[in-house]
Amino acid sequence: MAAYWIVFMDVTHPDEYEEYKKRTPSALAKYGGKFLARGGRAQILEGDKRDSRIVIIEFPTFEQAITCYRSNEYQEARSFRRNAAHAQIMVVDGL
Repeated sequence: MAAYWIVFMDVTHPDEYEEYKKRTPSALAKYGGKFLARGGRAQILEGDKRDSRIVIIEFPTFEQAITCYRSNEYQEARSFRRNAAHAQIMVVDGL
């Protein structure tokens, strides 16, 4: 069953964030991750307004989503994000 990273990203330093964006796709691909949404247009239909960038990434399984997050490849990419953005990342099972 597929699983998804749901990410709310508040970018504070766009230039530094670009390096994270460059490094992330290869780290995700190694674990079967693929972007379904990566920023772009969003509109709140209900609830409090958030100005966060929204990213959705699909993985083949919940376990692969967790393994990817904990991997050396993703953690290395993540190191470029630490000073460039604040993130809330969750994993959720698909149907």
